[in-house]
Amino acid sequence: MAETAPTAPAAPAAQAEPAAPADPAAQAEPGAPETARTESTWRNVSRRVTARSRRNQPPAPDPDPAPPADPVEEAPAQQAPEPTPARTPAPEPVPPSIPAPDPPADPVAVQPAKPVAPRPVVRASAADEVQDGPPCPRCGTPNLPARRFCRRCAAPLAVTAPPPKLPWWRTRWPFRRRVRIGGSGNALRRTIALVVLAALVVAGILLYPVGVSAFQDVLDKVRSTAPITPSLTSASAAVEGHPATAAADGLSNTYWGAPAVGDSVSFTFRTPFRLVDLIVHTGASADPEHFRQQARPLVLSLEVTASDGELHRKEITLNDQPGPQTVATGISDVAQVKLTVREAAGTGPGRTIALAEVEFFKRT
Repeated sequence: MAETAPTAPAAPAAQAEPAAPADPAAQAEPGAPETARTESTWRNVSRRVTARSRRNQPPAPDPDPAPPADPVEEAPAQQAPEPTPARTPAPEPVPPSIPAPDPPADPVAVQPAKPVAPRPVVRASAADEVQDGPPCPRCGTPNLPARRFCRRCAAPLAVTAPPPKLPWWRTRWPFRRRVRIGGSGNALRRTIALVVLAALVVAGILLYPVGVSAFQDVLDKVRSTAPITPSLTSASAAVEGHPATAAADGLSNTYWGAPAVGDSVSFTFRTPFRLVDLIVHTGASADPEHFRQQARPLVLSLEVTASDGELHRKEITLNDQPGPQTVATGISDVAQVKLTVREAAGTGPGRTIALAEVEFFKRT
């Protein structure tokens, strides 16, 4: 018995060896990569749990140390050894919590700052192109060779050669013309201008009297008039007591008595003048009771002789009523005026044709 006692514990020890791999490190010996993956997964999970609860949970207390393993006592071979408990991994340290920021202070009224203008930024200017072309013939500014007009005054840079000088005989009309067909049309324009000028000259010659008359009429209207007395008065026939001078004495109650229709009275003036108009008074008197006592002229023939002998004729129609009747004439250079009775009213036996007064007015 004494010799076999020491060998009895060998059997339990041999049997207890398979139960030792309860430690994860011991079980990881056959496969090292699988053990490293398990530890990494466990650590990641632990970090996530710790990050979620580190603000609300206090740091976890250290786990109780595992109790030391009891020494292996000699036991009978029939009793199996107790398994060793697995070690719990220690949690990673939790970083200190970040303090909450202080609340912002209340705003305080401050004086507005003085505006400051931004400082100018100096930029590098682009280098101008070198104007190495020929200068402008007008202002002398250099330009690029490819330019056709000056960059300053816009004058054409291409200088055209002057046309060749023509011989002297080509500068005289009608040799001054273009030789080639399809010229600039100067000949046609000159022809039209000559035709128009000739038409104006002809029209001026033909219309000159009309133009002069129109000009004189305008002057008659814008200028004033004055009466003029004839220097000599004569008649082809007159009734006794009613001579021709009574028609130009300035009185309307005296008259020139014409014996019959066709008699005339003439007035001669000392100097020629512009006869603007004349005023005729018919009847024996301006009084309506004495107006119809004698016959009255109704139509008179006016013949005006100018100083150059030119004769102007005009027929005057009068009203059978007392008072002055104005007749516009507008005749220049008048030297003599003749009035001839063409028609009369109230004629009969013992009744004469009475012409009371004739007044003449000239332009001043």
